[in-house]
Amino acid sequence: MKSLLSAALVCLMMLGASVEYTQAAQRPNILMICVDDLRPELRCYGVPYIHSPHIDQLASRGRLFQSHYVQAPTCGASRYTLLTGCYGGSGNQALFQRAANLQENPKAYPPSLPAWFRMHGYHTVSIGKVSHHPGGRGGADWDQSDQLEMPNAWDQHLLPAGPWQHPRGWMHGLAHGEIRIQAKDMAVFQSEEGEDAIYPDGPSIDQSVAMLTTLGQAAETPFFMAVGILRPHLPFGAPAAYMSPYQDLELPPVPHPEKPAGRTTWHGSGEFMKYQRWGRDPNQDAAFAQEVRRHYAACVSFADAQVGRLLKALETAGLKDNTVVLLWGDHGWHLGEHGIWGKHALFEESLRSPLIIAYPGMSRRGEATASMVESLDIFPTLCELAGLPIPAGLDGKSLLPILEDPQFPGHPSYAYTAQARTLRTSSHRLILHRDGFVELYDHQQPDGETQNVAAQHMDRVAMLTRALNDRLGAW
Repeated sequence: MKSLLSAALVCLMMLGASVEYTQAAQRPNILMICVDDLRPELRCYGVPYIHSPHIDQLASRGRLFQSHYVQAPTCGASRYTLLTGCYGGSGNQALFQRAANLQENPKAYPPSLPAWFRMHGYHTVSIGKVSHHPGGRGGADWDQSDQLEMPNAWDQHLLPAGPWQHPRGWMHGLAHGEIRIQAKDMAVFQSEEGEDAIYPDGPSIDQSVAMLTTLGQAAETPFFMAVGILRPHLPFGAPAAYMSPYQDLELPPVPHPEKPAGRTTWHGSGEFMKYQRWGRDPNQDAAFAQEVRRHYAACVSFADAQVGRLLKALETAGLKDNTVVLLWGDHGWHLGEHGIWGKHALFEESLRSPLIIAYPGMSRRGEATASMVESLDIFPTLCELAGLPIPAGLDGKSLLPILEDPQFPGHPSYAYTAQARTLRTSSHRLILHRDGFVELYDHQQPDGETQNVAAQHMDRVAMLTRALNDRLGAW
């Protein structure tokens, strides 16, 4: 394949123009890596005790976004916005509902991200958890081919379940094929001796590596390949080798660990608490909290190793020089902040996640940007990097100007649950509950999201409420 950035392409991009290609084979490949429940708990994001050399290396040759925010603090709804470029439902069935609506009205929505690339000559492949259901199918075990989350989107939508039997078993699997039957009987964390393949990500990354080799042999057809890495999703299971660096590590204190005194989107961490915790509560047991955090860190390092395998396979297959690589975390995760162990809130910890974009020849590579962006922006960005038109009806903005200049300004971010929604600016966060209750946090002050200052700043509340309703529509 021809290099992604010829001299002419550089000139076009420096002018901020969309890249035009005359033949599909001249377009860059896309490798999109989606990591589940990954907060910015990485060395390249300033967390010095985390071992994440492969993601750090990707950041060193790309653009790291320090202020990337998702649209929903839950897997399905966040992935909906990534894959459609539009605001959507707040639950894990959002893509299935979209698929049902498309059956009744095929023009109800703009094309999805993979469907758009497929329509423009790309071979589209999904492996692992990319949409909410690994493999993208419904049914009792998430393996029914007549129930698709994203019809007409993928040429291949794969989930090698291995000893976990089916995608549902893979999704919450622990070592050696253990499947979650009752969460209360499954350990909330685990670290068994063995190779990567003893945990669910092992087989899916094996297939992803093999697929990259195959795709490298079909140089006449560009590919859009999305790989979903499961860890660090609950339960926190990773091979013992990844736990070793953290085994006796004393982690720094958790900031603002107390449950908020007033009304917020706080919740009781039900997803975490339903697992086998041996009668221990991290909010009451500091030693147990340290153990949970260490196992999360081990899962991050395990996920990082899978990213490394993908990047090495890309290079071995001769694809590195014509592939855009994007790494995205589907949302954040609380590790005790606000007394929460999980996601699902509208605090910063639930909504801020990693985003790194790298491509050959990019200017000022390795420079991070503080400009605020959203997951919605990924769809139009990839279109511009591939020289494709941007379909009408998307809600995001292309990040190409920030990819060219990390100082280029970003824009506010918006997110939502079924009962509340939020607007984050560079200085404040507004949270508006469905019944009209308001939270306002000032990020210019050390209290941050621990002190609701709405009553003291009603003019700002009114201004931000108008902006929120203008963007998302009034309830």
